Amino acid sequence: MYIWQQANWPKFIWDDVALSSLVAHANKEQGRLKGKLEAMGFKTQDEAVLHTLTQDVVQSSDIEGEKLSSEQVKSSVARRLGMDIAGLVPADRNVEGVVEMMLDATQNYGLTLTNERLFGWHASLFPTGRSGMHVITVGNWRDDSDGPMQVVSGPVGRERVHYQAPPAEQMSVEMARFLKWINQPITHDLLLASGLAHFWFVSLHPFEDGNGRIARAVADMMLARGEDSPQRAYSMSAQIREERDDYYTMLERTQKSSMDITSWQEWFLGCLGRAVESAHKSLAGALQKARFWERYAKEPLNERQINVLNRIMDNFEGKLTSSKWAKLAKCSQDSAGRDIKDLIERGALSKDPGGGRSTSYSVVLD
Repeated sequence: MYIWQQANWPKFIWDDVALSSLVAHANKEQGRLKGKLEAMGFKTQDEAVLHTLTQDVVQSSDIEGEKLSSEQVKSSVARRLGMDIAGLVPADRNVEGVVEMMLDATQNYGLTLTNERLFGWHASLFPTGRSGMHVITVGNWRDDSDGPMQVVSGPVGRERVHYQAPPAEQMSVEMARFLKWINQPITHDLLLASGLAHFWFVSLHPFEDGNGRIARAVADMMLARGEDSPQRAYSMSAQIREERDDYYTMLERTQKSSMDITSWQEWFLGCLGRAVESAHKSLAGALQKARFWERYAKEPLNERQINVLNRIMDNFEGKLTSSKWAKLAKCSQDSAGRDIKDLIERGALSKDPGGGRSTSYSVVLD
């Protein structure tokens, strides 16, 4: 029996006492992070928020196995928020759609969530009307024309059914009930409301595809309502991606249990806490980056140096060598060598231990 087949569905319950310490800790850490963000300069705040929103979009899609270009996502978010950043690149149509949905959820968190708004999000996710090679119903509830909505894994012929959602003919009633709840004044902590919204929506699985991404967008919208701010420096989707196996295990276990979702709420709050902890480290990195650029404000670097150093401090993986510099800057090996030599003389780069043909360099941060 799935949870939606229970006689008292959807009267969810949980143990407030058991969750109280997790709620208090998460609220406290959210407040500390928000205070740290507000204490930074506007440019550093923008960079931190841009990084978070980029992470949200990229990692939420990655949870579902869809790989998006972080550079395209970052450019799309920056353009839509009117942020002036270097190295903007064109974004694919599918990237623009995911960004549009996420920004509507987090920037317009106070707006009423309606059928039409959700249909718009869904259409943004699938601008071609296809999921991969398959034509799907876009901008409307699923119709189950190909059979019940099931979450399955395993090879063809040996599939394992993890969950089966309520039948399509119930979707209008089920979603009306969900939207009535989410749009009324919430009487309990909005962190718990966010966890419930996530679980309830993904359990309904109202669309033919994209339910996980939309469920996480709905949860982010509720978190923004709780903080009464579109600015957030932590990414739940990035943390869920880190804990993806536990995420799916907890969803499946709760969807096959009773209406008591204490275990799910406990996991959700724990995941939120770990996301905030990770963000504290990210903000420290953003502050280091801001201080780095303050050091060179009076003696500007050339455009190649600025672009490459930004990329290195954002998400560069591996060791920086002169050949990698030339590739990132799209310049000759000689130009890369001159750029690097200049930065070493200015104290912006240092040579790593070792040498020879494998010589590598690191950015000198405070």
